Amino acid sequence: METYAKALLFAIPVFVILVLIEILYGYLIKKHTHKPLDTISSLSSGLTNIVKDSLPLILIFVSYPTLLKHLSLFRIETTWITYAIGFVALDFAGYWNHRLSHRINFFWNQHVIHHSSEEFNLACALRQSISNILGYFPLLLIPAAVMGVPAKVINILAPIHLFLQFWYHTKYIGKLGWLEYIIVTPSQHRVHHAINPEYIDKNLGQIFSIWDRLFGTFQEELNDIPPVYGVLKPAQTWNPILINFQHLWRLIKDAWHAKSWVDKLRIWFMPTGWRPEDVKEKYPYSIIENVYSFHKYETKSNRSFISYAAFQLLVCTALMMFMFYNYTNIGLKGLLLYGGFVFTGIFGYTSLMDHKNYAKYIEYTRGLAGIMFILYTKDWFGIDEHIAGGSLYVTVYFAVTIIGGWYFSSFNRKQHTHATI
Repeated sequence: METYAKALLFAIPVFVILVLIEILYGYLIKKHTHKPLDTISSLSSGLTNIVKDSLPLILIFVSYPTLLKHLSLFRIETTWITYAIGFVALDFAGYWNHRLSHRINFFWNQHVIHHSSEEFNLACALRQSISNILGYFPLLLIPAAVMGVPAKVINILAPIHLFLQFWYHTKYIGKLGWLEYIIVTPSQHRVHHAINPEYIDKNLGQIFSIWDRLFGTFQEELNDIPPVYGVLKPAQTWNPILINFQHLWRLIKDAWHAKSWVDKLRIWFMPTGWRPEDVKEKYPYSIIENVYSFHKYETKSNRSFISYAAFQLLVCTALMMFMFYNYTNIGLKGLLLYGGFVFTGIFGYTSLMDHKNYAKYIEYTRGLAGIMFILYTKDWFGIDEHIAGGSLYVTVYFAVTIIGGWYFSSFNRKQHTHATI
C-alpha cells in the first residue's frame, strides 16, 4: 500500500496537468469536451478511488503470492522478458475482469461509475470504483502464476498498466492507422464508452486490442454513428459515492421484492440489466430509449459556485497528497480517520453541487469535526512538522467549509435545468 501511495504522489500531478491541458486546448479550438461540474465530479471520483485503494479495505479471496506458491510450474529469473510476460498476463486478466464487469449484474456495480459521465474526456478516465471491495482479481492471474511470474513483477507492473489506460479517454485524437490493430486507441475507447446499440459493451481491452478481436467484442468507430456517452440508467447526480452504489441498491431492492427465492439468488449473477419478471412489471425502471434525444444531467450554477466547488476539490486533493506524503507516520488508525475526512468532504461538496437539502448539514458537521479534531490533537496528522502553521491553514479551511455550506446551500438548491443532447 505504501509503495502504491508513493507512486500516486508522482502520478496525480501528471494526470491533473494533462486534464488542464485538454481543457485549455478545448478553449483554444472552441470545441469543449468538459463541463465544469461534470469534470469536478469526475476528478472527485478519482480521489475517492485513490484514497480507498491506498487503505486496507479489500477482502482478498486469495493473494497472488499464494497462487504463485502452489501453482508455479517454472522458476524464472527477473529479466525484461519476465516483465513482458507479466504485462501481457495482466492485460489478459484485465480484459476478462472488464468483460465480467459488463456482463454480470453484481460486477457491473463496481464499474458503472467509470461509465457514468455523459461527457468523454481525460477527467472521466479518473471515474474509478470504490465499491470493488472483493479482491478476486488474482484468480484471473492464474496463467501468470503457472508460468512463475514473480509477485514483485506483478506489483511493479500493476500501477503502470493502470496508468497507461488514462491517455485514450479523449475526443481530440482520431484513428491511429496500423496501431488500431495492436493497442487500444481513443477511437476504440470512445466506442466502449458509448451507449449506442451498435457500440454498447464493445472494445473491452485495456492496453492490447487483440483480445477483443480474438473473443468477438471488437467494434470499429463508425463515421456515420457518433458515440453518445453515459449509461442507459443515468446517474442523475454529481456525487461519486452515490453513483458507486446505485446499481447495488437497485439489485438489493429487486432481490427483496422478488417473490421467487430462485430469482432472489440468481439476480446477482444474471446478465447486466436482468430483472425478475414480476419485479420488472411492478417496479419499472426508466431507461434511455433513444440515445440521440435525452436530457443530460445538469444543475444550476454560476462562476462563484463553480469556483467554490473547484476550491473544495483542490483542497481535498492537497489533503490527500499530504496523506500519501506522511503515509507511514500517520499509521493505520489515523489513515482510516483521515480517509473518512476526505470521503465526507467529497460527499459534502458534491451534494452541494446536486443542491441537496442535507448538504449543508454534512458541511457543518465535517467542518466542526475537523476544527474540534485539530483543537484536541493540537495538530492535523503531523502537518506542522512539514508546513509551518499547517494546522492553522486546515482550521481556516474547515471554517470556510461551514460558511460555504451555509451560503451555497440556498443557491438554487431545488431547481435543476437540463440540456438536450
